[in-house]
Formats: sequence, structure tokens, C-alpha cells
Amino acid sequence: MTDSVLSSLRKQGLPIISIIGRPNVGKSTLFNRLIQKRRAITDPTPGVTRDPIPEKWLLGNNRVLLVDTGGIKLEQEGLDSLVTERALSILSISDAVILLMDCTEVSQEDEVLIERLRPFSDKLILAVNKVDSPGRDDLVYDYYRFGYERVIPISSAHGLGIDLLEEELLEMFDMVELEEPEVEKERLKVAVLGKPNTGKSTLTNALSGKDVSIVSDIPGTTRDVVMGDFTYKGTDFTILDTAGIRRKKKVDEDVEYYSVNRAIKTIDEADVVLLIIDINTGLVEQDKKIAQQIVRRGKGVILVLNKADTLSGIPNEIEAIKDRARFLFPILSYAPIVPISAKEGTDIPLMLDTIWKVYRQLNKRIDTSQVNAALRDWSAAYQPPRGKRGYFKVLYGTQVSAAPVRFLFFVNRKKDFPEGYLKYLQNCIRRDLGFPSIPIVIDIRERRRNAPQTKL
Repeated sequence: MTDSVLSSLRKQGLPIISIIGRPNVGKSTLFNRLIQKRRAITDPTPGVTRDPIPEKWLLGNNRVLLVDTGGIKLEQEGLDSLVTERALSILSISDAVILLMDCTEVSQEDEVLIERLRPFSDKLILAVNKVDSPGRDDLVYDYYRFGYERVIPISSAHGLGIDLLEEELLEMFDMVELEEPEVEKERLKVAVLGKPNTGKSTLTNALSGKDVSIVSDIPGTTRDVVMGDFTYKGTDFTILDTAGIRRKKKVDEDVEYYSVNRAIKTIDEADVVLLIIDINTGLVEQDKKIAQQIVRRGKGVILVLNKADTLSGIPNEIEAIKDRARFLFPILSYAPIVPISAKEGTDIPLMLDTIWKVYRQLNKRIDTSQVNAALRDWSAAYQPPRGKRGYFKVLYGTQVSAAPVRFLFFVNRKKDFPEGYLKYLQNCIRRDLGFPSIPIVIDIRERRRNAPQTKL
């Protein structure tokens, strides 16, 4: 982990508590238990967590930064050395360190780590995990032989001893429990989604100005959702790097299954989604399925054509790629398309300006009087067609929500109301009311009282 990453964590101005240990001792389970949500993936497979995962945590309603780290291994292969280096680098900036060990076993990796952490003993808590039955209580006494002052038995899976751990941390920081937490400043959240190896982690690192995500040619390197913060033109952003989403038939590991599901759920947390597409590969069927998930949730989306620096330079090559994307992606005909090179940093400011434009449209509201003035013009230009019982009519309408943007129109009859006319209204809203680049939902309701609402 580079010095820029460490300084970035420090710049948040919060006490930093890191959880460290060998693989499979329950670090991610403890992390999720403390922050009270499933932020890190937990699985019996050793080495699931790779990137350090920071999360703001209310310790007695005091804001602190809790960091889950990758498991430290002695025998290293693949990405293990980088994971270990990143985990250990967190120690230098941590205000408190939770060394997590398994009450049923002390391995050689534990022994090496215990000695490695001697210089940090004044800020270290040795948490002995998996003490989840009375028969295991006596096992804890053996851990005092390592000479650490603070030894606390816990069960991160069942929540036992967590209150003692929190009390010890409050005492270390000389904090008192507050009645109410401070209100945190809002940030614009951007999720980065796409197939594996399209450059999502490279883009996340470029935006945050640091290597928060491990970048590798190995598809599926990112497993957990990795967050990075940055500021652009006075706006605070949080970027959410997610696991690459492959077709179900190719998802053959439990860990990858959870990674993909976590990536899809990130759409709900985000304000705007960047769908990253390899400009050389182009759009594939899996991209369409991801797009459907984004549209279904009413989120703003930008098609980011990454690796533009690898194109051949043929005139109008990028325009041809954009045209093909529009042809293959009718569901996202409104979505902006931005070619970039995350590796070279090309056109990233243009992408950020586009994110801000989409975000403003998502949060825009139109007065009901303006909606109905525009509706009169639209109806005069193109009246609804005639049905079996006479002409359909749109009587009046209003915007009922922003982010997602939703309009409600009252009609004389909702049964068999022509979908083509609703598409016409949708296009008019985009063109005349200032929503050209976002999804729009239109609901219709009959004017008579207590009529059930139909969602189209």
C-alpha cells in the first residue's frame, strides 16, 4: 500500500482501528458484526479478503474508521504477498490494532505475526475468537503467555464479548459513549460495475488518486466492494469498486457468487452507476443484464468505454463504436457514453462532469403547474389515440419523486392505455423538462377516487 493511501485514511480525521490476523480466524465476521452490516464477504475459504476495507463505525456513537485487512500468510503465492504487505502497512497509522486469533489453534503464522506486532503492543488488543461455548472459556488463559496486556475472549459469529471489546476500545481512546452521533456530510456515491478485467479497479485508483484496489490481469481480483474518496470541483465523491460480473454459468465459486451479489446490491447504495465496457470487446449480453438491473432501480447510468488508448486511430472509430452501442443497447438510449483511458487518465474530467450532470437531473423537481403547461402542448401536438370506448385522455400530471424520477399522470381510462403514448410522454419529458440523460418512470391512474394505481 502506498504512502498516499495511508495519508488518505489519515486525512479523514478519525481514529483508525485495524483488524489483523492470519486467514480464516474470523476478521471479516468481526468487522461485519461491529459495523452491523454485511460489508465484507465471509466464507470458509482462506484469503477471501484481499483489499483493505475501511468503513466508518460508531463506537459508542463516536465516529471511528474500522479497517478489515487481508489474511497474512507465510507461504505466499499469486497475490498473497501484496495482500500481506497491504495489511501490515495499515499498522503504522492505526490508533488501535485488534489482533484476532482462533481459540482452537495457534499456528506458525500466528507466532510470526505476534512477534511482528511487538512494537505496537501499547495500542493492541488480542481478541481470542470463537469462544462460543463454556467448554472453550479455559482455552483463553493460554493466550496470556504472549505477554499482551489486553486479552479479550469473543465470538464474532454470535456476538459474545463484543461489548467488552468496545468498552476496551473506548477506554483506549479516552472516549465516553454519546447519546447521539454527529451528522455526517453527504457524498455523491458512484458505483463501478462491469465484466471482469474491464479496468474497474484501475479507474477506481485513478479517481481516488491511490491504489485502494489491487490491480491484476487475473480476472476476479476484486471480491469485496472497495471504497475510495475524492473531491472534484468542490463536490465530495465516494467511488465503489465492485467485483466483475460474469454469466451465471461461469460463476463456479461460492466466493465469486457472493462477490457478484454484493456488486449488484451496490447499485442500491449508489447515486450514479458507471458501467465499464472494454472498448475493444464492445457490449456483450452480460452488459445488457447489468443494465436492466440499473434501470429497474431508477439509477443514473453512464456507459464508460474504457481502454480508448488501445484503439487503432482510424477516423470516426469511436463514433462507430458509440453507434453500435446505441444499436445494441436500446434500453439505455438516453444514457451518456464516455470513452476514456483509466490507465492513461484520458478524459476522466469529462466523465466526472457527466456524472455531476446526471446526478443533478436525478435530483431535479418540476412544479406541477409547469408539468401541466407542458402537457397541454404535448397533447395539442399529438393526441392519444382512440380506443373501443372512445378517445383516451391525459387529464393532468405531477412529478411525485426524484432519484428515481417518477411522474404520475391521471387519465380517463387506464385499461388498455396505449404504451406508445406513454413512451411519447417519456420522450417529451426528457426533451422539454430537462431530463435527457436519466431513466424516467411514468405511472398512470384513473381520475375516479380509490382507483388502484397501475405502474408501467
